[in-house]
Amino acid sequence: MDYLQTEQRNEKTKGIDGLQTVDILTLINNEDRLVAEVVHQELPRIAEAVDAIVARLNSGGRLIYIGAGTSGRLGVLDASECPPTFGVPPDLVQAIIAGGYEALYKAVESGEDFAEKGASDLEARGITARDAVVGIAASGRTPYTIGALRFARAKGALTIALTCNPGSPITKEVEIPIAPATGAEAIAGSTRMKAGTAQKMVLNMLSTATMIRLGYVYDNLMSNLQSTNEKLRHRAASILSEESGLSIDAATELLNEAKNNLRAAMVMQKTGVRYEKALEALAKNKNIIRATVESLGNLE
Repeated sequence: MDYLQTEQRNEKTKGIDGLQTVDILTLINNEDRLVAEVVHQELPRIAEAVDAIVARLNSGGRLIYIGAGTSGRLGVLDASECPPTFGVPPDLVQAIIAGGYEALYKAVESGEDFAEKGASDLEARGITARDAVVGIAASGRTPYTIGALRFARAKGALTIALTCNPGSPITKEVEIPIAPATGAEAIAGSTRMKAGTAQKMVLNMLSTATMIRLGYVYDNLMSNLQSTNEKLRHRAASILSEESGLSIDAATELLNEAKNNLRAAMVMQKTGVRYEKALEALAKNKNIIRATVESLGNLE
């Protein structure tokens, strides 16, 4: 562990425990401001990963995150947000965390020490050569995650590593290593801080850019969201209003006609078809709005 950048003591935050609260926060914020730049330096690798993931998903594969501790929790968070955000099936983007569900709310640190467990957890998901697997490990040395990636690569799956220690062991196990060098944390030993922030930023990019490339975003609008509560129904009406030029009241009325299905409402507004026809056309076009509108003929 001694050679890992994320485990070093940060000279800039020495004495932080004797400072006033605002000064503590200033030092932490100063470190956090460095994260966006190191992620920016990894954009070529992130872009390569997105293009490779899109190819796998277009062939019927899945995107699977796997990790332990904070890294695993961040993977679970990103995967769980994809269905409500983009309207995709819950099995398209999946996540596995060492120690299972319990590890989401309770530390199960020993779960990360066994490479064979990472492999068996991934095997249980029926991994195939069509899938893309992202191993997340801030340290880059977690046996559980490395074991999973070795298994995935042996199966022919696309393998990607997300770590905050360039050159760490995990980067040698994959086709595409993504390694924003966040350096020493404000508090030594707490990689949930800068490293966790960098990992969250990269995961946001991976899933969001992938969904854009797959057609699950219309223009720059979150157009496939699921209107499952009042807040999301209002958001859907605002999105429909913004895209179509309808008033909020008119957009809400159209959404009601479309049974709160924003995708169907957008297709109906753009093509003039009825709800049932919009649903049928969406199903034929993998629920992708732009492709559906083009298939029906844009009547605007």
